[in-house]
Amino acid sequence: MAEQRNVQEQDINQLLKVRREKLAELQENGKDPFQITRYDVTHHSTDIKDHFDELEGNVVSVAGRMMFKRVMGKASFCNIQDLKGNIQIYVARDSIGEESYKDFKKYDVGDILGISGEVFKTKTGEISVHASSVTLLSKSLQILPEKFHGLTDTDTRYRQRYVDLIMNQDVKETFIKRSKVISSIRKYLDAQGFMEVETPMLVSNAGGAAARPFETHFNALNEEFKLRISLELYLKRLIVGGMERVYEIGRVFRNEGLDTRHNPEFTLMELYQAYTDYHGMMDLTENLYRYVAKEVTGSEVITYNGHEMDLSKPFERITMVDAVKKYAHVDFNEIHSTQEARKLADEHHIEYEDRHEKGDILNLFFEEYVEEHLIQPVFIIDHPIEISPLTKKKPENPEYVERFEFFMNGWEMANAYSELNDPIDQRERFEAQEKLLAAGDEEANHTDEDFLNALCVGMPPTGGIGFGIDRMVMMMTDSAAIRDVLLFPTMKSIDK
Repeated sequence: MAEQRNVQEQDINQLLKVRREKLAELQENGKDPFQITRYDVTHHSTDIKDHFDELEGNVVSVAGRMMFKRVMGKASFCNIQDLKGNIQIYVARDSIGEESYKDFKKYDVGDILGISGEVFKTKTGEISVHASSVTLLSKSLQILPEKFHGLTDTDTRYRQRYVDLIMNQDVKETFIKRSKVISSIRKYLDAQGFMEVETPMLVSNAGGAAARPFETHFNALNEEFKLRISLELYLKRLIVGGMERVYEIGRVFRNEGLDTRHNPEFTLMELYQAYTDYHGMMDLTENLYRYVAKEVTGSEVITYNGHEMDLSKPFERITMVDAVKKYAHVDFNEIHSTQEARKLADEHHIEYEDRHEKGDILNLFFEEYVEEHLIQPVFIIDHPIEISPLTKKKPENPEYVERFEFFMNGWEMANAYSELNDPIDQRERFEAQEKLLAAGDEEANHTDEDFLNALCVGMPPTGGIGFGIDRMVMMMTDSAAIRDVLLFPTMKSIDK
């Protein structure tokens, strides 16, 4: 096996050497492709195929990567792949000239070509371009994976996404859809009167979520900074400032593990709307998901991992207590103390920490018994106050808050609140978080004095929500892992 691998490596090295020799020859003859600065493209491959009746007999210019070549004496065929697809090119010596044809025969799969020629249909009915000129725009000095097997090794695909995009058309389609998801969100929110804003990524106090931040040193100020874990606290400052509807789509960073649904940097969308509450956020979420699904997939019914999810129907709304009662057959309305909750957890073999109180244990029951069942779109509402430090209490039951998490496929897809705007209550919540920090909870929030000052200035009743864009894209593209919807996911260094 080792001997066979050595032979393959020698063959590859020889092929790479030949490519460099071809480039050197082109450069010596004044035909260096890397000196070309532009090429005017008039059409893409699918444009020609979709509008053949209009374009037949017309001259077009296309450009792309040569993925196939078959030389047949005085005439040859090749296939050019561009942004939208691929198209066959007929290259004849009498049409492009003897010297150009001689050059063309030496071009390699992977080279980038510009083709000008007439649109026609072959005898077998394939729409093609009859080349009148062929221009080498870039010489590929590397060898693409063998086309029949493609690029299938997932580690290589993620590390060399540029090759993955060349070899796997469905991957390119996924990222085209990702762009459509984000543009559709913007289109919908802009039409609802929201304003897109940008807030700092480097912060002195990373708050707004329960997560461990990345830390860095800012040399110019000789101070420690953190990468943001959330967009929340700065966006709320803008609500205080009178910007009644704001949103931001941006990267956030959490110093946590890697798995099929988590990457240390990911895209979050948060929005805040003055004078509404979490019910308003539920309505917005339903309408936004339907709109994006229709724009991106053409339907309000999507399929993920074999499960069909109908977004056209009203989304179910159920309290966390009722959801736990439904699936775990435990009624937390009958649990009146942390001691009772811990006893219940012991009976159900649910592990908890010393710092966990009744509300924390309710959430542990929810995670253990409920989440996996939440396949169809559903809002889990009214969370315990212990796990919701930035949320307004329910007036009729202050042990719980006006919060919801939106679930599909057993995943949390969004998190929303009636935002806490009482600065005195907020300070008490921060103080409780500081005690958790002191007890060793690295995900608890620090007190943010400037944010408290903003609340003292006065924030109107506000609804806010955070969407995980990457999970939304996974759902809209039926992608199994978050790395499949991140162009360049975080990877361990090869030399580690």
